[in-house]
Amino acid sequence: MINPHSRFILLIGMIALAVGLSGAACTIRKEARIAPAHAPVSQNPENLTEEQMRDFLLHAKIIKSKQSSKGITKPYRLTLSDRTITHDGSFQSVDLFKPSEKFGDGRSEINFRDSYKYNIAAFDLAKMLGLGNMMPVTVERRWERKIGALSWWLPKKMDEGERREKNIQPPDAVAWDRQWQKMIVFAQLVYDTDRINAGNILISEDWHLWMIDFSRAFRLFHDLEDPKSLVRCDRQLLQKLRHLDAKELEQKTKNLLTDMEIKGVMARRDKIVAHFENLIASKGEQAFCMISILV
Repeated sequence: MINPHSRFILLIGMIALAVGLSGAACTIRKEARIAPAHAPVSQNPENLTEEQMRDFLLHAKIIKSKQSSKGITKPYRLTLSDRTITHDGSFQSVDLFKPSEKFGDGRSEINFRDSYKYNIAAFDLAKMLGLGNMMPVTVERRWERKIGALSWWLPKKMDEGERREKNIQPPDAVAWDRQWQKMIVFAQLVYDTDRINAGNILISEDWHLWMIDFSRAFRLFHDLEDPKSLVRCDRQLLQKLRHLDAKELEQKTKNLLTDMEIKGVMARRDKIVAHFENLIASKGEQAFCMISILV
């Protein structure tokens, strides 16, 4: 038989337990109500602005990585997430210099350079010329003790190599040629020795042309690699080339391009502009200039 004092202690314990359970249940219900307000909100990565893409590439957490089997430098495909968006990026950290390099096809090159920095510089220069929509947003980032270029991963239908192999023709040959000619002009400007690699030209579902991988561009030569390839130029692009400023380019590509590399760009710019102006003078502007249709 329980004495009155023990019965009182037991009653107090039961009351305390009931209050505790009630408070815990209330807390759980409260947290359940609050949680959705802090849950990540789904957002389409393709709707982001350039600045939002840059911020994501610079600060989102890298949660997965896979090295590519394609390409000489074999870049990594990184998966990034900021709890709101999950998207991939291409990471390339190569930064190589050799006094001379001989290639498998017999070609050789003095002062050979293969650098991730050129990917970032190419994107910055493309924006200055109104061609930013033909290249992925690219930033410099450190990952696993390596510093490299991290580019926004582009959805693609195929690359140029696959298109040629399957002999797939663009649905709008004129629109495709306009994009192709812009790419040729830019490749000559930056003296991109790897633009012949068809894997560096991506094609989206709506046949938008993307240029990727400029790690072998920005050679020191003042002459054009292939002036005969310059057959047409977008009017707006030609105008921007005329007004390209060396000091602005230096400021935009600080720590990416050397003075000699910038001088090379400007010397080739002069030759590209002179080339088209000579063609315009001899055969008329309509024969060699086109109006941009790219947004």
